[in-house]
Amino acid sequence: MGLLGIFLSLILLMYLAYRGITVLILAPVLSLMAVMMSGGLPILATYTQVFMQSLGGYVITYFPLFMLGAIFGKIMADSGAARSIAERIVDGLGAGRAILAVVLSCGVLTYGGVSLFVVAFAVYPIANALFRRADIPKRLLPAAIALGSFTFTMTAFPGTPAIQNAIPMPFFGTNVFAAPFYGLLAGIIMLAGGTLWLNRRAAAAQTEGYGDHQATSADASLPEDADLPSFAVAILPVIAVIVINATLTWLVFPNISAAYLAEPEYGATDLSAVAGIWAIIVSLVVSILLAVGLNLRRFGNLRESVNAGTMGSLLPIFNTASEVGYGAVIASLPAFALIRDVVLGLFPNNPVASLAVAVNVLAGITGSASGGMSIALNTLGERFAEMGQAQGISMELMHRVTALASGGFDALPHNGAVITLLAITGLTHKKSYADIFVVAVAIPVLATILVILLGSVF
Repeated sequence: MGLLGIFLSLILLMYLAYRGITVLILAPVLSLMAVMMSGGLPILATYTQVFMQSLGGYVITYFPLFMLGAIFGKIMADSGAARSIAERIVDGLGAGRAILAVVLSCGVLTYGGVSLFVVAFAVYPIANALFRRADIPKRLLPAAIALGSFTFTMTAFPGTPAIQNAIPMPFFGTNVFAAPFYGLLAGIIMLAGGTLWLNRRAAAAQTEGYGDHQATSADASLPEDADLPSFAVAILPVIAVIVINATLTWLVFPNISAAYLAEPEYGATDLSAVAGIWAIIVSLVVSILLAVGLNLRRFGNLRESVNAGTMGSLLPIFNTASEVGYGAVIASLPAFALIRDVVLGLFPNNPVASLAVAVNVLAGITGSASGGMSIALNTLGERFAEMGQAQGISMELMHRVTALASGGFDALPHNGAVITLLAITGLTHKKSYADIFVVAVAIPVLATILVILLGSVF
């Protein structure tokens, strides 16, 4: 009954989340359902001492990253900086390279720390007009935005401030630049492979044209005559995120004394466990201030922009933290030991491959890259790290493969970002999901497999 309870709760979590029920309700209810089916375990103690403790621990660690990222994205959108960057890239590449222009516009913004949801809203009106002008089927537009927003800049390119690249750091003692060669390789595969696929699909549908589509509420964001910053002013905060992050990670924090972190009041930890998160916090704060200072006169109401960004971070972090709490409860059940042994036994001599399978499967079940990764690492991360160290495997490789694996099956049809993207573009799963699957699931999974194979050889 214990195994049945775990699998039934996972199936219901995936199905009911797809049906639109919030994970804030689903995670505790379905985890406790699994507890009841296991029999003999205290329900209330499991809720308060396992579920809520894990949820709270996740919020304590990652809330600054969610909040600052959301504020930065909102500032970039409301100042017109995001639109200015997108328009410059589109103008530079031209209508003949419409798909690449959309992908790179999204990629530059997300690599600079702008939320993928903000990017989708900011880029869509420009991309839609470009696709119409180039007479490319609109049904390919969601896949182009998906490719640029939640593939290579979310999990692969070294230094990306995406939460998916930050979560593995405390588990492996790494930073966001972990395994740069493998990250770049995987990112190039995703970018080149996805763009090639979409261009071939567009070429095969030349007679179809853009199609007849009704306007959506997202077609117009900022007014056409909005006072946009120049490209140089707009891109500067994005560059600042990456440069400051790298400077702190490689030059500043390695050369400071932080012995005080070993004291109980500071968590009895060490610098390697927190330096990566500190670097992202500082780089985002400085970049937010820079974006505000450069665009102060362009804000209708700066206070509202900051407040909206702050409030916009709450639902994403609590959704993910609830999934972490769910994973902690499942991991505490006796029957989970059987699942753990199966996962660890899939590739007994290759913990990197076992980790990739665990992360990908859980990301697919939860429909969340960060949620699936967090569940896998909180339940099995320490064991995988020990196995990797015992076999002399680089912790940087473990970090990079973990991040890459989170960006595969997470983009199945019930994924929240996929559903939101289709709503923004006014399209349906039937029309557009097949191409989203190729660029956001199939190609990233292939890139992850290649990195695992290369990492096993070199």
